[in-house]
Amino acid sequence: MVLRFTVSLFNFLSNPKLPHIKKPYGQLVSILIPVRNEEGNILTLLQSIQKQDYGNYEVIILDDDSTDDTYRVCSEFAAEHPRFKVIKGKKLPHDWLGKNYACYQLAKQANGDYFLFLDADEQVYNGLINSALHRMHLYNLGLLSLFTNQQMDTLGEKIVVPLMHFILLNLLPLRLVYLTKNSSVAAASGQFMLFDATLYRQYEWHKQAKDKVVEDVEIMKFVKAAGYNGEALLANGMISCRMYKGYTDAVNGFSKNFLAAFNYSIMWLLIYLVIIIGGPMIILMTLNFQLMLFMVGLIILTRIMISLSASQNAWLNVLLHPVQMINLMLIAFIAIQKYLTKTTVWKGRRI
Repeated sequence: MVLRFTVSLFNFLSNPKLPHIKKPYGQLVSILIPVRNEEGNILTLLQSIQKQDYGNYEVIILDDDSTDDTYRVCSEFAAEHPRFKVIKGKKLPHDWLGKNYACYQLAKQANGDYFLFLDADEQVYNGLINSALHRMHLYNLGLLSLFTNQQMDTLGEKIVVPLMHFILLNLLPLRLVYLTKNSSVAAASGQFMLFDATLYRQYEWHKQAKDKVVEDVEIMKFVKAAGYNGEALLANGMISCRMYKGYTDAVNGFSKNFLAAFNYSIMWLLIYLVIIIGGPMIILMTLNFQLMLFMVGLIILTRIMISLSASQNAWLNVLLHPVQMINLMLIAFIAIQKYLTKTTVWKGRRI
């Protein structure tokens, strides 16, 4: 617990956020958006892109065999905005995962100096692209990935979604992704992946990760293993995302790739759960008041630091911490069950 507190403290003090930069850049940025059954989300993203302040961009949307009105919604928007276009995705090959193949196809259609992959359930704000390009130039990055600010509208989301930043900032000193050249020290979020297009065309990163569930982290490893710089930062309010709508959606979404974060090792996942949940239970059973007070203090300070870094309600996360830990166990149980029975499904496809 002290080690995890130390990691959280390092992340809080080092403040791994994308700085707001006003210096203008002019390179062509290809904004690439894979969509599958996103009729309720995509228009918000497209409107936010159209309103943001970066001028030289193109937007390519790939409809990945949607069964709802996603293609119609996107086509109608593109018809009124010449920077936007919509394409239909090809049939998914048996040895690819859907999103990875969609991103690969999008890159083939892009003309930009930079490729920016976004998810359909996001909103972008002024300053995002200039600030991100400045970071790419400043640190000569092959890949910049941002962990977006999370929008949570229901109680069900608030007792699940904060686990993402909690696990990330509690276990990994985020600055080390750039500072350490070892490719095993990697983190990334597929919600924002900005690539140097020259390198992407050479290495075709999504093709290398074509069958990986957590393709974002794998691609960061590939970029670093090839000798290029990669960095992962917090979005600092310049891009937000509502990942899931409701409790069930959130639990199912997290369970989809939770085990993949442990390299599909059930043993390591169980060890993690014993440490993060079993440890405090053991301390409580000692009935040592000073030790329990010390533990509670560490947990509260950790949750406050992580919440402030992630721009979340700190006291709400402190209050909901026990419920979030219960949901962490539930998500782990579902992830293991689906993995052993090979019944993991996302967007109507088995993975």
